Amino acid sequence: MITTADLRKTYRVRGRDVTALDGVDLHVQEGEVYGVVGTSGAGKSTLVRCVNMLERPTSGTVTVDGLELTALAGRGPRAGRGLRAARRSIGMVFQHFNLLSSRTVRDNVELPLEIMGLDRTERRRRAGDLLDLVGLADKAGAYPAQLSGGQKQRVGIARALAGDPKVLLSDEATSALDPETTRSILELLRDLNRRLGLTVLLITHEMDVITSVCDSAALMRGGRITESGRLADLLATPGSELARAVLPLGDLPAGRPDATVLDITFPGETAARPFVSQLARTHHVDLSILGAAVETVGGRQIGRMRIELPGRHDENAVPIGYLREQGLLVDVVTDRTEDAA
Repeated sequence: MITTADLRKTYRVRGRDVTALDGVDLHVQEGEVYGVVGTSGAGKSTLVRCVNMLERPTSGTVTVDGLELTALAGRGPRAGRGLRAARRSIGMVFQHFNLLSSRTVRDNVELPLEIMGLDRTERRRRAGDLLDLVGLADKAGAYPAQLSGGQKQRVGIARALAGDPKVLLSDEATSALDPETTRSILELLRDLNRRLGLTVLLITHEMDVITSVCDSAALMRGGRITESGRLADLLATPGSELARAVLPLGDLPAGRPDATVLDITFPGETAARPFVSQLARTHHVDLSILGAAVETVGGRQIGRMRIELPGRHDENAVPIGYLREQGLLVDVVTDRTEDAA
């Protein structure tokens, strides 16, 4: 549904070029909620603004719902009309709501419908349906100043849906909200994704947003995507940056010099099994737990644990093999005997 290929964006700032996007390849499947996460300055907001062509990429292509928007963004009135028509299939939700203070809630939702040329009766009907969809039918006559932050964002979502889009872009839509309101907005986006078949692209710096609603995710750093894929697969991949951020085990502590440290990832049904105690009993291993973290993603528990086994790596081949036979993903972090040597 959304594809970018070798997408690049360079700005000229104070006489020098600054690269915001450095060859970004992104593929969002139809009907999924896809999250792009990264720290400030990673290029996330530039990426989403290039997806709907609010920013013109320096090079590369953007394709949404089978249309290459970068080709439609050429010069001339015909190209401009084509891009405007294509943008109707893309809704946009902003961090700071961007509501018109002089207009009522209903009038804010009607604005894009007015621009599209719908008559007043149809605009009223459509706006009423959308406000009911986001749970604000009783606030139609209110003004933005009379609303809470979460209510304002619901109005922003209703307005973004006015053109009946196939894609909804969300640029840090929950970062200005408190945790409880954030949860309610994310639940609304997931509900809209399921009920309307919307493809949702979320831009965020919050890992909780990713684990709460996303099917797939990408991690951005320095204008590049460093890893991407189905979220459950990423979290179950040893060495994944995203897994380390979502399921942090901390720094490797000092330990015995004659020990092997393992990072174990246990996805799905294995998360509830007492594999550590079984390992200790079955193989008479005197192990230490150095850290653990568990998250619920898509209704499934995924966890990581760091344990320390006495002896060299080769001396622990049998217990390591036992763990892998249980369906666990085992990554040998370090063999302390090598450090000691």
